[in-house]
This record gives sequence, structure tokens and C-alpha cells, in this order.
Amino acid sequence: MRRVENRRYFKAGVTAFAVLSAVILLAFLLLRIGAIQKGINGFVRILTPFVYGVGIAYILAPMCNKIQGLLVNLLGEKRRKLSGALAILISLVLFILVIALLFIIVIPQVINSVVSIINVLPGQVMNLSNQIEEMVSVDPDLQKLWDSVTKEIISRIQAFRDTGIMPLIQQVLSGTATYVSAFVNMLSNLVLALVITVYMLATRKRFAAQARLLLRSVFNTVWADRIEQEVLYADEMFHGFFMGKLVDSAIIGVICFIGCAIMKFGSAPLIAVIVGVTNIIPFFGPFIGAIPCILILLLENPIHSLMFIVFILILQQLDGNVIGPRILGNTTGLSGFWVTFAIIVFGGFWGIVGMLVGVPLFAVIYDIVRKLTRIGLRRRGREDMITAYDAEFHAADAVKPQPVKAPPKQ
Repeated sequence: MRRVENRRYFKAGVTAFAVLSAVILLAFLLLRIGAIQKGINGFVRILTPFVYGVGIAYILAPMCNKIQGLLVNLLGEKRRKLSGALAILISLVLFILVIALLFIIVIPQVINSVVSIINVLPGQVMNLSNQIEEMVSVDPDLQKLWDSVTKEIISRIQAFRDTGIMPLIQQVLSGTATYVSAFVNMLSNLVLALVITVYMLATRKRFAAQARLLLRSVFNTVWADRIEQEVLYADEMFHGFFMGKLVDSAIIGVICFIGCAIMKFGSAPLIAVIVGVTNIIPFFGPFIGAIPCILILLLENPIHSLMFIVFILILQQLDGNVIGPRILGNTTGLSGFWVTFAIIVFGGFWGIVGMLVGVPLFAVIYDIVRKLTRIGLRRRGREDMITAYDAEFHAADAVKPQPVKAPPKQ
């Protein structure tokens, strides 16, 4: 009896010690949250080239596999290693050429647009000032108010010219140094990322085999099969979504360029690139890309900006109802509500990158939750709820979901 009581007291003491230790650890983490966040940011910054390299390798892997298959057919099975090396080289060259082509198109157009804005802006400001003066000349009170406003603006400009030029120059020089440093850092990360991409593409099959061995060593056969199927589903989801969006965005970019050229917009190539690139972002992409284009055209010709607004609305409807569904279909299986939810949530976490990966990532999470829910219902003998749900909401599906077996009791 005494042994049982001692054991009970021992368990209570261990529990109290564990709780107290957890509270102390939590308090320490909260007090050191700034240093911890700084350390995490530094660690993420160190891993940036690896993240870029893995992302580029993941995008290029399907193309690399197809090129390698063609080269093996041409050169023979004995030269498979040479075919693999040539496939990696060709994939990287094509990737670099596409990026360089985008910069070749965009940078001259940006320079031309900035020069055009600098040339046009003084005249636009003068015309606006003359129109305002004509409007206020009718009413003496408005004329007096306008004179006081212009006088205040002129005095502020003169004060800034006398006292604020040197601080502005120092700020610009400091900002330039910061931007140059950031550009050099980005360039070095990109070079390292390309090197890591080569290693990832060269050893992609070995990494896949090692991951499979690790998975089978940790989980039993049933759960290992399920995890492997989910990983394959995630891979299919991401590749299908991104490849479809790239094709869709390329088509939208070409159509936008043709439309802008027909309407004789001065910055048609730049506008087409902006609209095409931002169209990769689901739902919000066309509107994000339309805003800078409207501003560019507004300074060029206000009538052009109105024409572009009408054109982009028609193009968005064409993409959302005709082009997009034919290319993508219902790839993710998500409703419009969950698509919007994924874009907003992951965009809030990771910015533009989150808006790009949010929809396929949430589709994978949604699929995992759905399968776990079905497993739980089958464990509790509630298959009738699954049948009723499918009959009400998935009766029109051509392919019904395969039943998921509950894991064996350990």
C-alpha cells in the first residue's frame, strides 16, 4: 500500500516539475522573443539560396525528365548519364533565357515609361493648374483660397530647397548604397541557387529514394502508403496548378499585347508583361497588375487608361470563364470561398509568394483533413454520414473517392 502511495506521489511530483519547467521555458521564450526572432530570421537568410535552388529545381524537374527521355531515345541507353547531364544543361539554359527575355522586354520599357512621365508630367501639372484657375476665377472666395494654397505650396518648396536638399541627397545616397548591397546579395543568392539547382536535378532520383527509405523506416506499411500517396497528390497538385497557370498567363499576356497594340498604347510590351506575370496570382492577380498599367496610361493619355480598364475587365471575364477553365479545369477541387480564403491568409503570411502557393497548399491541407475525417467516421461506424454527404454534394462527380481504410490498431 505504501509503495502505491509513493508511486502516486512520485508521479504527481514529476507532473508538477514538468509543468513548472514548461512555464519557466515559456517565460524565457517570451522574454527572449526578439533575440529568437532575430536568430530565426538569420537562419532563414542563410537558407535563402537553398530555398531558391529547391524551388527552381522543382519547377524544372518535369521538363528535365522529358528532355532526358528524348535524349536517351536519341543517344541510346548506354549514354544515360550523358543524357541526364545534357538535360540539366538544356533546362537551365532555357530557364535563364526566359528570365533574360523578360528583363530585355521589361527594362527598356520601364526606362521609356519613366522618361515619358518626366517629360509629360510638367505639362500635365501646368494644364491642371490652368484648368483649376479657370474654375476658381468665377468665385472670388475660391480664387482667394486657391491663391493661399498656391502660396503655401511655393513657400514649402522654397523652404525645402533651402534646408532639405542636403538631407535628401544624403538619404538618397544611403538608400542607393542599401539597394546596391541588396542587389549584390540577391545576385550572389541567385548564383548559389543555380549551383544548388544543378545538384538537386542531378541527384533528384537519389533524394526521392532516400526519402522513401526514411518514410518506410519510421511508419508502418499502411501509414507509409498513405503518406506517400499524399505526397504524390501534393506534387501533382502543385505541378498541375503552376504549369496550368503559366500557360494561362502566357496566353493572357499575348492577348493583352495584341489588344494594346491594336489600341495603339505606347507601352504595350510592358503592360502585356505586367498583366501576364501578375495573372499567375489567382483571383487578385489581374487587379494587382492592372493598377500600375492604369497609372502608366493615365500619364500617357487619360482616354487610353479608360479604354484599358474596359479591356482588362473583358479580358478577365474571358480568362475566368473560358480560357482558365479549359486549361486548369477544377484542378484544386476548392470552392471559390476557400480559394479566396487561401489567397488572403497565405498572402498575409508570406506576401506575393504566399498568394502564389496558397491555393495548391491549402488544397493539399483540405485533402488531408477530408481523408482523416473519413477515416475517423469509418472507425466509429458512421459510413452513413459519408454516403449522405456524397449523395447531397458530390452526386454529379464522375469519379467517386476511393474508400480509405482505417489504420490497424497498434
